[in-house]
Amino acid sequence: MERRQFVKELAKGCGLLILPISLEANAKSHKQALRFGVCADVHKDIMYDADSRINVFITEASKRKLDFIIQMGDFCRPYDTNREFLSIWNNYPGYKYHVIGNHDMDGGFTRERVIEFWESPAKYYSFVKNGFHFIVLDGNDKNPSSDKAPGYARFIGNEQKEWLKNELRTANSPCIIFSHQSFENADSGIENQSEIRKLLEDENKAFGYKKIIACFSGHHHTDYATSINGIYYIQINSMSYEWLGNQYQTIRYSNEIDEKFPWIKYTAPYREPLFAFVEIDSKSIRIEGRKSEFVGPTPVELNYPKGPENNPNVPFISDRNLSLKK
Repeated sequence: MERRQFVKELAKGCGLLILPISLEANAKSHKQALRFGVCADVHKDIMYDADSRINVFITEASKRKLDFIIQMGDFCRPYDTNREFLSIWNNYPGYKYHVIGNHDMDGGFTRERVIEFWESPAKYYSFVKNGFHFIVLDGNDKNPSSDKAPGYARFIGNEQKEWLKNELRTANSPCIIFSHQSFENADSGIENQSEIRKLLEDENKAFGYKKIIACFSGHHHTDYATSINGIYYIQINSMSYEWLGNQYQTIRYSNEIDEKFPWIKYTAPYREPLFAFVEIDSKSIRIEGRKSEFVGPTPVELNYPKGPENNPNVPFISDRNLSLKK
């Protein structure tokens, strides 16, 4: 028997009428829309002015009435020298959350050490704010398959997957998921993304309404949003740069900066930091982005290959208004 039908039958036996809670009905429980600030891929250990960039975000976020802020991974490694950078983030006066990225463990650190340094609750966890249920996932599990993709691990393992299923089944409010790697980018997103997307879609079918409404990700350093079978997948661009690689290296700042931060020359940095503010209610997801420009030669000027539709090389986060109508 399907879960939804089981709930109905149970209700009959108790003399009660239980109906699925819609997004619209749930949203009526609070008068104001939910609002949060989001940034991704600051890369403190690559970007020479990462402290200044995160400070711009925290300063702007502190001026607004937000329910929380969240960073989407590739934030900073657990070096003692990064404590000052982390303290800027911790100066935000409200709730703040972390998503763990693949580069946060560079240098041989474990995921456990990273979340301890950040004072994050766990590798994956959930929280509820203003009538919405948020789920933070860790996309850095190892794929046990022998034909796994090369490079960094990007997988949702069985233990985490079972936890996710239970989290969705027991949530009694609309769900929004955060992960570092995307669930729609086939080239460099989560390896078992189709399996996870089906899990989300099956949960929506079982409950009879769009309980899971959106998945936010970072990692890809790009600006993109799409809808797949009724669920939005939204990529938040890097706060700092587009990665170009060895073939396109260019010293864009001073030689002194390049000596101290040798990885910057492999990137196309954004002049101003990118981040976004998101507002969600029963009708839509509204994203207020930021625009910048590349420092020095652009990817086009360097003949860098144009990215696919879901991975454009752009120095901005778009404003968006994504409808949540049925």
